[in-house]
Amino acid sequence: MGMAATTILLLLLAATAASAADLSVYHNVHPPSPSPLESIIALARADDARLLFLSSKATASPGVTSAPVASGQAPPSYVVRAGLGTPVQQTLLALDTSADATWAHCAPCDTCPAGSRFIPASSSSYAALPCASDWCPLFQGQPCPANQAASAALPACAFSKPFADASFQASLGSDTLRLGKDAIANFAFGCVGAVTGPTTNLPKQGLLGLGRGPMSLLSQTGSRYNGVFSYCLPSYKSYYFSGSLRLGAAGQPRNVRYTPLLSNPHRPSLYYVNVTGLSVGRTWVKVPAGAFAFDANTGAGTVIDSGTVITRWTAPVYAALREEFRRQVGAPSGYTSLGAFDTCFNTDEVAAGGAPAVTLHMDGGVDLTLPMENTLIHSSATPLACLAMAEAPQNVNSVVNVVANLQQQNVRVVVDVAGSRVGFAREPCN
Repeated sequence: MGMAATTILLLLLAATAASAADLSVYHNVHPPSPSPLESIIALARADDARLLFLSSKATASPGVTSAPVASGQAPPSYVVRAGLGTPVQQTLLALDTSADATWAHCAPCDTCPAGSRFIPASSSSYAALPCASDWCPLFQGQPCPANQAASAALPACAFSKPFADASFQASLGSDTLRLGKDAIANFAFGCVGAVTGPTTNLPKQGLLGLGRGPMSLLSQTGSRYNGVFSYCLPSYKSYYFSGSLRLGAAGQPRNVRYTPLLSNPHRPSLYYVNVTGLSVGRTWVKVPAGAFAFDANTGAGTVIDSGTVITRWTAPVYAALREEFRRQVGAPSGYTSLGAFDTCFNTDEVAAGGAPAVTLHMDGGVDLTLPMENTLIHSSATPLACLAMAEAPQNVNSVVNVVANLQQQNVRVVVDVAGSRVGFAREPCN
């Protein structure tokens, strides 16, 4: 074999070794209704709890600057297949870009949701982490007893957290996490042993934390993925199709346009970006000065989130967007409200192609024009369509804009924490 051929072979082998882990992403719930509009309205009812979590400041122990377990949130809409332990036990983990901690329902647990549970006793690689572990304060675990005898075994790190309308109690452990062909040894996660309250809004088997705090998958894997991952979410109209979660820089698309990530010390897990404006069709939406401004103290700004269903804008931004959208659609019979949506109209009265595109403008020259199916949701039962965005609820911190998963569907979102940037590229994810 010549030198050139040998060099090419080595490069191919190196590229193969560095290839990204690629996992299928599935819908977490089946459609509650055959109509896309009614299904999304039903799914979006849980958004208020999610938005309350996203807009609240972290409460942490002294010296700890992370919000480890997402409290007050409904289950994210998408799951990935993962493995835990030796021998491997398969599990479905909810994909959550705004949470750091990974956790799984473990056996025994009489109050956990029905379904398969991870059995630590059956894994030869599982280790309970004690209260003195460096991980324990990051998970806001209980401190070791002050009167602990020097010769006594340290108790396991225990922590409890609210989640949606329930709360869970967990112990901290480590084991091998398997994602695709990758095996991540000594991965720290919460092992849920009890749930208080209704389990309807809990992930059925567990959650994969894709935030950027110290307990997240990215932080624990270090150089393996170099702080890079991407996801492509399938449409709610394609419940039996899968998208993908790609871990690592290799294999990411080249046609990505990036905008800088912003850091909020009060919510270090969240992916903030600087939106500079919105346009409807070719018209820029006239919003009050500073309406998109990022402010770490108040939490103001725009968050990219995989768990919220429909995009929410602060009151002045949404009012301006709605006014311009309605002006261009010009529905003769006016507009009605349905669920979270307040700009629904009779499609029989509007010319085909009459709905304008909505574009999000961000720092770095990023112009994310939403596909029409991400902008307008149609009813399959009646000639009705709704603008698929809404105003932030008044019972949460109403300074936060959230770009949600409905608007991200069929878009490859690339998060590069090491490079402090997030990018977008159109891609059919179904």
